[in-house]
Amino acid sequence: MSSSPRWQKPVGMLAILALIAVWCVGVASLSPWIGQWHPLVQLVFYVAAGVVWLWVLPMRRMLSWMETGRWRR
Repeated sequence: MSSSPRWQKPVGMLAILALIAVWCVGVASLSPWIGQWHPLVQLVFYVAAGVVWLWVLPMRRMLSWMETGRWRR
């Protein structure tokens, strides 16, 4: 069975890159305040913010949509 390339994959990859760029700009704009925190607190913040923003909120649904064409399973 041959399948043609799906348009969701390139669009999804561009959206993922855009989300990463937005996250980087947001973190960079907060760095003057976050930089004053203890390094271990900074580590926890960056890990939590990265996991929540880039994986839990949009990425699971985005990757699912890229594969199936549906937002929900």
